[in-house]
Amino acid sequence: MKQLNEFLITGGPVVWILLCFSMIALSIIIVKCSQYGFQLKIYSDKASKALKEFENGHTSKALILVNGFSNPRAKVISHVLQLMEAKQLSLESIKEEGIRKARLMVNALSSHLRILEVIATLSPLLGLLGTVLGMIAAFQSMEAAGAQVNPAVLSGGIWQALLTTAVGLCVAIPVSLAYSWFERRIEVEAANIQDDLQRILTFREKTKDSVVKKIRTA
Repeated sequence: MKQLNEFLITGGPVVWILLCFSMIALSIIIVKCSQYGFQLKIYSDKASKALKEFENGHTSKALILVNGFSNPRAKVISHVLQLMEAKQLSLESIKEEGIRKARLMVNALSSHLRILEVIATLSPLLGLLGTVLGMIAAFQSMEAAGAQVNPAVLSGGIWQALLTTAVGLCVAIPVSLAYSWFERRIEVEAANIQDDLQRILTFREKTKDSVVKKIRTA
């Protein structure tokens, strides 16, 4: 504890700010990992089964497979199938409503990620600022000492100044990695949602065309 206090005092206000950044980033990372762990768990089997049931004409069975899940794919599939069951909207309107729902789900997944991006960007800059300020203070001390300057004092001031850059990088690197990983997970989930939506709409369009042809040839 004593060493930690000395470390914080040596680093100055910049280190305190970076420490706050790290705590905020860690809280967001824990929340997002928990969210993705529950919402983005392996769902491909249920999604595939629901879509197969729909293509076999069993829309109600498909709805049973996806209803009640917090997974974004499940919510979009359930929403679109319920609109089709209601038969109150045209296929184009259902498509627009499905896209709207998909955007809401993706936006919910990407919430608070901008904070991580800002922290990853600002942390090394703040560290560099602390180093510059520390170097200025060290050279001011050297100037005030005049001819009696002690090299040990100067080197101590320099390493204290460089400390903030090291802390800034220690905060920025893991936060940047976490942000990139979250972004990739969202991209994959968004692509899966788009594929599910397009599959449902394409099948319904084919079914509609088939019915029209049968009526015309009757």
